[in-house]
Amino acid sequence: MIMSVNKRIFEAFLDEMHLITILLPKTYNKGISKHFTLLHGELSWELDIQQQFDLGDKRKYVCYIPTFLKIGEMYCIQDEHGQTTDLQIGAVIRTKAFDDAFFYSGNDLGVTYRDSGSTFKIWAPTATAVSLKLLNHTDNEIKTVPMDRGTNGVWETYVAGDLEKIYYSFLICVNSIWNEAVDPYAKAVSVNGEFGVIIDLSKTTVDRHILPPLQQTTDAIIYEMNIRDFSIHPDSGIKDKGKYTGLVEINTKNKKDGTITGLSYLIELGVTHIELLPVNDFFGINEEKNDDLEYNWGYNPLHFNAPEGSYSTNPNDPYKRIIELKKSIQDFHKAGLKVILDVVYNHVYIREESSFEKIVPGYYFRHDENGMPSNGTGVGNDIASERAMVSKFIVDSVRYWLTEYDVDGFRFDLMGILDVNTMNAVRRAIDEINPSVILFGEGWDLNTPLKYEEKAIIRNNHKLPRIALFNDLFRDTVKGSTFNLYDRGFSLGNVHKYHDVKHVICGSVSLTKGEKSLVVEPIQTINYVESHDNHTFWDKMAVCNGHENEEVRMKRQRLATTLVLLSQGIPFLHAGQEFFRTKNGIENSYNSPNHINWLDWARKSKYSEEVNYVKGLIALRKYHGAFRFSSASLVRKHLQFLTTSEEGVVSYVYHNVGKYGTWDHIFVAHNAQPYEIEITLPKSGIWHAVCDEQKAGKTPIYSILGNIMTIKSISTVVLYQLSESSSSN
Repeated sequence: MIMSVNKRIFEAFLDEMHLITILLPKTYNKGISKHFTLLHGELSWELDIQQQFDLGDKRKYVCYIPTFLKIGEMYCIQDEHGQTTDLQIGAVIRTKAFDDAFFYSGNDLGVTYRDSGSTFKIWAPTATAVSLKLLNHTDNEIKTVPMDRGTNGVWETYVAGDLEKIYYSFLICVNSIWNEAVDPYAKAVSVNGEFGVIIDLSKTTVDRHILPPLQQTTDAIIYEMNIRDFSIHPDSGIKDKGKYTGLVEINTKNKKDGTITGLSYLIELGVTHIELLPVNDFFGINEEKNDDLEYNWGYNPLHFNAPEGSYSTNPNDPYKRIIELKKSIQDFHKAGLKVILDVVYNHVYIREESSFEKIVPGYYFRHDENGMPSNGTGVGNDIASERAMVSKFIVDSVRYWLTEYDVDGFRFDLMGILDVNTMNAVRRAIDEINPSVILFGEGWDLNTPLKYEEKAIIRNNHKLPRIALFNDLFRDTVKGSTFNLYDRGFSLGNVHKYHDVKHVICGSVSLTKGEKSLVVEPIQTINYVESHDNHTFWDKMAVCNGHENEEVRMKRQRLATTLVLLSQGIPFLHAGQEFFRTKNGIENSYNSPNHINWLDWARKSKYSEEVNYVKGLIALRKYHGAFRFSSASLVRKHLQFLTTSEEGVVSYVYHNVGKYGTWDHIFVAHNAQPYEIEITLPKSGIWHAVCDEQKAGKTPIYSILGNIMTIKSISTVVLYQLSESSSSN
């Protein structure tokens, strides 16, 4: 709903608490006025013209206000010729003074439902009028209720009676323009998110299964997947394909060969955390139609606190999607798996159409020095997390998902757009509830008008002590550049990246005094070579290593995955990486059809040996704590790289690590060369192999006596020794 105003001859904006900017077009009295008057009811004040600028077709006047304006009330500006215009809210909303004046600390924005009546609150400090719109969708009866302005710019109203399942929105008047907006704090929405829905949240309660807390974040093994991709394949054996409920169907099998799929497969694989691509309500799929022709990853956020309807078995029922998602999370918990949500607080789908922009125009989004919306995200808008009520919204939303949905972690999309203070506030809010919840994000340095030292980017990791970041150095060192398809990393045969490989293996921390490091602690690095973004590892190799046969390329991907799972830090796997997932060469498949994005469960059967190898690596990592130290000091104490004469071989030993497992010394060597190499072990004696070119796990494959062995081409070996006292017993 938008109501237009009479055409303004000239415009005036409140840009600071005591400064007004006036723009006079030169087609009107040549853009000249010797004085301006501020009008408010019967009151008037002469403005002090402090500066004038020629803007080509306009003349700009910067005027000082001799009084304190009450934001939210109507003011007018009159020029010397007697013409008037309404004073619009301008850049004042992006000042610290505005935040100080209107910050609201309450936790009751949105709807507080009772069967006897409901209270509605919305933060709209620049509005001159606000109304609540109620829609009974069964008979399309509409009721409009005026709201009262309270403290800190919060508007409120109470409506008696039971409003359960009634649709609602807010009508807001700012700068003489009316807009209709969905409640940003809405916990339930109608189909396609057109309205908020009033619900009794207590009716969505499900039984909770309590898992033991994560002792340290490096114990996590993250498996990233999209809800639809996971089950949509015709042969997945999953009944509710593409749905919350399909995620947790148990004992499902590939229709063609009867091998295990779905949740049962994840349990068998051994990962600890399932990261779900966005589950909050997003644009890109018509929930009423919801056919196989529409697809979207979910990075077009519409409503941040309500679940997406296309994943529900009944998107028309606002309760159904909430209950199904909550129950799925608890079913994961019952299976021993924790759940991470991929959250997208860095932007909205379309800024102009977002509730944020309609309610407080210009406040929630970052602008450049010329007042234009910034676009560091590449999708047309950047959330201004440094502003008090934006930061509060993000923290409130995370706290809501954590307490109401009982999730175990958050992955922040394009976290580098957000500011350090907000991310640390998120960490503190999480710690108040459950300190073992994992928090990480994409710390890319993006072109947004936020000071470098304030950005939540990987280079500022020292300011983000308990927040992990995706390690692009690890990715590009092991795989090769994501942005250059032909660039090859260590596992693809670029053996000159020896020093970078050593650095990422040790968790990207410094091993010696004075050595530069990417991160301060190993708990801050997310080690990965593949994610939903960009080409899969397999598809990249098809181009840059296309001259090699499939067997060699399989070895190369196995080496890369081994580096992910055995290096210090937090390992991250893309769903299907363990069976050479392909998207048929499509790099950005965010809206590609099912047959591009789905998990092809036939590949899991075809490459079962690789799946078993990855299972073994996961079991090996879990078995001995030396592979997952939580501090740089422990890495420095126990890890020693060995000198090798052969380029392309990286070898190292963990000394005296018996207190972290049953093995006292562990030797690891990675060979990226396409030929076998003889290597020297760090000491003589009996060594037991638990990983070689064919098998991996915690059970010995064979034993070696002496200090010389051969490592096969493009492979890894892991050997261990017991302490001398253990060996003699």
